[in-house]
Amino acid sequence: LSDRFFPFGAIQTDAVLSLDEDTTLSTSEVDFAFSVWRSFPERIVGFSTQSHFWDPEQRRWGYTSKWTNELSMVLTAAAFYHRYYHSLFTEYLPAGLRELVDGLAACEDILMNVLVAAVTKLPPIKVTQRKQHKEGVAQCGEGAAGTPPGGQRSPSAPHSAPARAEGTEGSRRFSQRQDCLEQLADWFGHMPLVSSRLRLDPVLFKDQVSVLRKKYPSLEKP
Repeated sequence: LSDRFFPFGAIQTDAVLSLDEDTTLSTSEVDFAFSVWRSFPERIVGFSTQSHFWDPEQRRWGYTSKWTNELSMVLTAAAFYHRYYHSLFTEYLPAGLRELVDGLAACEDILMNVLVAAVTKLPPIKVTQRKQHKEGVAQCGEGAAGTPPGGQRSPSAPHSAPARAEGTEGSRRFSQRQDCLEQLADWFGHMPLVSSRLRLDPVLFKDQVSVLRKKYPSLEKP
């Protein structure tokens, strides 16, 4: 799985559009996301987001895929980022981290987000999406917000009951992602991920004006 972020010589553009085989995007979504990335080329820009939080009861970092206003990860199932991060991922990260990714099978996008956050000290950026690019696992961790180690800022923990994972496969995948986040925090010695509540929309998005004045009217269709 870590081969996904290998710096292949065939990649000549600065921008990399990372897509899973089952991802469906409209041309308007791709166009707008790319325009945002051009303004923030050091960040991951994409659609589906997830987050982390400090669980004071378990005294560990928690992972959640619950849809909230808080985000700290953009899934590379549909995201733009700079090709430079392929070189960092392959040549800078210890081999043990790449082996961790290959062993858990649901960790490579978390590691890429952690790597970019560690380098930039900035969160990823979520952009407008027409369709719901939602991961199959709806489960999330829960717990009260507390004080993380080392004075790090803790994002708001989800307080509502977690949605039930869709079957054994969903439970296994969620467990792997939780384990991945914990091990990455141990490897780095702290939690590099940075939380944000920012989402970027096109100008006049959802405004009550003529669609002829809007550059991406198709993004507003259900």
